[in-house]
Amino acid sequence: MPNGEAGEDQSQRVNRELIELLNELRVALPGVQVLFAFLLTVPFSQGFAQTTAFQRDLLFGVLSATAISAALLIAPSAWHRIRFRRRDKEVILLTSNRMAIAGLGFLAIAMVGAVMLIANFVFSDTLTVVSGVIAVLIFGGLWYALPLARAVGQSD
Repeated sequence: MPNGEAGEDQSQRVNRELIELLNELRVALPGVQVLFAFLLTVPFSQGFAQTTAFQRDLLFGVLSATAISAALLIAPSAWHRIRFRRRDKEVILLTSNRMAIAGLGFLAIAMVGAVMLIANFVFSDTLTVVSGVIAVLIFGGLWYALPLARAVGQSD
């Protein structure tokens, strides 16, 4: 059976895939929540007064990307809760999958930005750029390039 486990019908496949997606989101959400909580405390810390305009702008960008990531990663649970009795689980699954991928993208942006922010605050402009490039390569490679490269030549 294409795209499914042996012996499962369309409804069973959709139910299984939706459960798998919601379980995967449970892995990502604590990281987003911890990062968001940390970022909310930064402006109230003693050293914040000594930050540069670049650091404050980067902090706001990272905070924004984290908030968008949280919204996108939590949305599938809300969609499921509101729509699950309307018999459109496949629409919920397809939409939630897109939101999860986008949410992980914003989380990657936030993580890269957080690495750059710390590097800039503690070390130097040079390390800010170097650490940002390395973080982009790591997140982009592990979260997007490798899975997409594996899909090349395979039918989904």
